[in-house]
Amino acid sequence: MTDTATPTLLTAWKAAQARLKEGRIDSPSIDARLLLEVAADCSRTDILTDPYRVVTTDQQSVLDGYVERRLRREPVSRILGRKGFWKIMLNVTPDVLSPRPDTEALLDVVLLHFPPHQAFEMIDLGTGSGAILLATLAERFGAKGVGTDVSSEALAVAKENAANLDLDSRATFLRTEWAAGFADDSFDLVVSNPPYIPSDDIDGLDPEVRDHDPRLALDGGPDGLTAYRELAPEIRRILRPEGIFAVEIGWDQGAAVKALFEAAGFTDVIVVKDLSDRDRVVTNGPDPRTNPIPKM
Repeated sequence: MTDTATPTLLTAWKAAQARLKEGRIDSPSIDARLLLEVAADCSRTDILTDPYRVVTTDQQSVLDGYVERRLRREPVSRILGRKGFWKIMLNVTPDVLSPRPDTEALLDVVLLHFPPHQAFEMIDLGTGSGAILLATLAERFGAKGVGTDVSSEALAVAKENAANLDLDSRATFLRTEWAAGFADDSFDLVVSNPPYIPSDDIDGLDPEVRDHDPRLALDGGPDGLTAYRELAPEIRRILRPEGIFAVEIGWDQGAAVKALFEAAGFTDVIVVKDLSDRDRVVTNGPDPRTNPIPKM
């Protein structure tokens, strides 16, 4: 029998969850599990099927340290140095935006437009960790792409993620501002998750974002639209005639960003909602809600 004072996977999880809940942390159960999995070198399945496995003193100490950091509003992705996005796992550092589920709405548009075996060329402008580019390449084996960023540190993270996912043969990365240096009509797909938070709103964001994501990846200028004014004509220039673009937007920016892309010469521009029913993507591609991805 295990001493009742000896922590197990189950009791350690419950205790960490209780501390996070008391500290008013969102999703305390999920956060506690993710932290425990790394601290105790276990999986979600282990916690469910082997709940009485003993947690060592060293493992408990690591978990306690993780919980203390989370209570100080450090995101789990920053504590662990990794974050899941779509179906891939990415390394994240303070130099890159931590990828969020909202951004997966871009993938819904892209994967609907490009069939599984189609060959195409794409570019991810402001790639950060490489999340959008690498998630697309992982789903579409005929695709190859480029990720650009002005941050050398971010590009180093993206390159490491590509190598870890065995996608470095189809993904290249370049330090440049948006699409500077690329020829006209170069890509079948252009994607971007640019900074779109109005400058004066950043200090009011949750601490997990305000204190831990790079400001360069958040600050969209006085009205949050600075990047889109730069991107719209550039995307129009580098996109092939039959190609599509998809850019992430803030929930209240749909009409404004749509107008900017129409002013740049695009037609059939639409605003796509995310799973929370908020405007999330501006694109000239298909709307997943009215054009569901066909079953293979």
